[in-house]
Amino acid sequence: MSLPSRAYGKIVAGHEGAVTTITLSVPERRNAIGPQMMNELLWALADAQEHEGTRVVVLTGAGKAFCAGGDFASIASGEPSDLPPKGDYADLLLAMMRFEKPIVARVNGHAMGGGLGLVAASTFAIASDGAQLGTPEVDVGLFPMMIMAVLAKHVPRRRLLEMMLFGEKLSAQAAKDVGLVNRVVAADALDGEVSAIVARLLEKSPATLRLGLRAFAAQDEMHLERALPFLRAKLAECLATDDAREGLMAFLEKRKPVWTGK
Repeated sequence: MSLPSRAYGKIVAGHEGAVTTITLSVPERRNAIGPQMMNELLWALADAQEHEGTRVVVLTGAGKAFCAGGDFASIASGEPSDLPPKGDYADLLLAMMRFEKPIVARVNGHAMGGGLGLVAASTFAIASDGAQLGTPEVDVGLFPMMIMAVLAKHVPRRRLLEMMLFGEKLSAQAAKDVGLVNRVVAADALDGEVSAIVARLLEKSPATLRLGLRAFAAQDEMHLERALPFLRAKLAECLATDDAREGLMAFLEKRKPVWTGK
């Protein structure tokens, strides 16, 4: 089953095997993100969530950049779109943080401002060693307001304030050191590393990953006294799945499990 065909103008969405790849596709503007791209990303993610054949989403950029940040011209003027409105940038970050399938950010180049927010909201981030990731908004009289919420889930408080107040642009390795990316590899090894991450995810039960990501997102804002009873109930829900029964039986029988996703 293929993905729905959409009239995208700023992104490209394709599906192969169990992987949906969403590519920010305005390379002449270094994939800067404006209202139209935000809306199209919301549509593409919703399609991937509903698409039974999609088990992992890869998010990347066309050309030499991942996403240079906000497209200020289009944000100021507004953009026409052939798709009905689904939401804005805040809705996009929230949709990514609550997404029930793993999102792997393939950071092929610079990810600034709003682009860094997309990286931080992804489940995994693999960066090329030539990429820079940063929060330069303060240098043009703005502040990284919305991405602050997702960056704070990865970067220690004092280090994050330093990044935002100084408008820092980090090397890929420095971004890894503060927790913004999982891996840094040479540009010619990027596809291989992303494929290896995807392959490991595809070995796992899709039902278990879905339940786990849903529970992780829900408990993320809870205090401990609420989170533990909630997660106890979610463990019971997980144990009731066909995949959990198959996984436990396969473990006892010393064989590889055969997942059904149920």
